[in-house]
Amino acid sequence: MADRAPAPDTPELRERWGSFAWTADNAAKAKEIVARYPEGRQRSAVMPLLFLAQYQVGAETNTQGWLPLPVIEFVARELNMPVIRVLEVATFYTMYNIAPVGRFHVQVCGTTPCMLRGSDALLDACYARGMKKGHTTDDGMWTLTEVECMGNCASAPMVQINDGNYEDLTPERLDSVLDALARGETPKEGTQDPARHTVEPAGALSSLTAMADENHDYRGEW
Repeated sequence: MADRAPAPDTPELRERWGSFAWTADNAAKAKEIVARYPEGRQRSAVMPLLFLAQYQVGAETNTQGWLPLPVIEFVARELNMPVIRVLEVATFYTMYNIAPVGRFHVQVCGTTPCMLRGSDALLDACYARGMKKGHTTDDGMWTLTEVECMGNCASAPMVQINDGNYEDLTPERLDSVLDALARGETPKEGTQDPARHTVEPAGALSSLTAMADENHDYRGEW
């Protein structure tokens, strides 16, 4: 896993993000989000508001988005929370970016199922494009992070790029996805194995074969 640390609080950061405020559309969304929670529990909205703020920063920077400290302070004011409490949430959950990222945030799962099925080769494919773990390429296109399990073990190895999951990858299939993104296209998410639609067994079923044609009830056979 790459180290995680908030971007330094610099005058340049304050100059760029110190006046952060919701867009008109996001102000309406924020109001709707906070209203979901009972009176006195509005601070429970901290996670969705952080997401909303990250997406707004992403829209302004043409990246996946991240959470500069002034933006975290803004969310704290919105919810009348101590800044440290909001910072604790942002730094604990890795779905929040606490430092700038590129146009595409490539997160390669390196946990055991993905590792056993070739995640090291996927990292090599990323390195071949000039990516380095924990860094953004000079052109601002790619940020590479190695992450822990993201729950796609049945279709390992997988990579999450921004909000999309790409599964059943080989280096060649990952290259195809990255090439499409670089061209401004939107590649199909999910499994990249042409023999699968979701995470059903590739090829013929080897067990529970009666389930292929109907919702077969096996209970009487056990």
